[in-house]
Amino acid sequence: MKIGVFEFAIDQSEDPAVLAKRAEELGFASFWVPEHPIIPIKTSSPYPASRDGIIPDAYGRILDPFVALARASAVTKHLQLGTGICLIPERNPLLLAKEVATLDKLSGGRFLFGIGAGWLKEETEIMGGNFDRRWGQTKDAIMAMKELWTKDEAAYEGKFYNFPAVRSFPKPVQKPHPPIFMGGSSQHVFKRVVEWGDGWMPVLSPVEEIHRGRAILNDLAKKVGRDPKSIQVLAFGQAGKFRTRDEIKALEKAGTDHVTIWLTKSETKDAVLELEQLAREVLA
Repeated sequence: MKIGVFEFAIDQSEDPAVLAKRAEELGFASFWVPEHPIIPIKTSSPYPASRDGIIPDAYGRILDPFVALARASAVTKHLQLGTGICLIPERNPLLLAKEVATLDKLSGGRFLFGIGAGWLKEETEIMGGNFDRRWGQTKDAIMAMKELWTKDEAAYEGKFYNFPAVRSFPKPVQKPHPPIFMGGSSQHVFKRVVEWGDGWMPVLSPVEEIHRGRAILNDLAKKVGRDPKSIQVLAFGQAGKFRTRDEIKALEKAGTDHVTIWLTKSETKDAVLELEQLAREVLA
């Protein structure tokens, strides 16, 4: 099973290039960063990863993920590079398709496209997304990008996005495109993954739920004639999770193909030391 690391990359964090380079040297398989372009001052959506629902200040300081990953790609050769996650309804799919393809091209085919539809209503709407229909908008954007990635002349007509025939280069190195991972744990997420994705990326799910999810994905894939092995499960660890060999083994037994570990000290100069300690604990 692949083991990667996640840096909550903000304006006060260690340089992603520094951490990515050391992560590759230590033997980690992937390097991930988040996305939130803005955080509105007044919000109604509760932060899902805490009991009080208060959005941490750091969420308003996040670096642009594609710039951060471009830095990481320039100092590494084999490390896979992922968005955890890219907020699709908040981006123009024609521009995003080019950013994804450019990063995949310049990294030699190492990009992993972790995507989501967002949980913060005010942010989504300020950035031009339709919060109530955000997953429909996300699918529409992905379908449009697939056209741009795979055709020399691409046109698209959907519910949210429409454009006449255009040329968009470069094309991704990975064919037909970088793998698309989706978060969530509802039945809808599993259906989406099987229909138009490449992997499931549970974020807050315990090991038992991941095991059930793997079984659901296998069953749904077989029903539509898709090879279940073509769908990966990537456990996206929150702070404090998946930091021991026993936890990693339990995930592997549950059907996980890839796991990420959240670096809790990425805002300090101890981030490299944390990476080295993690490597001794989970890679040895």
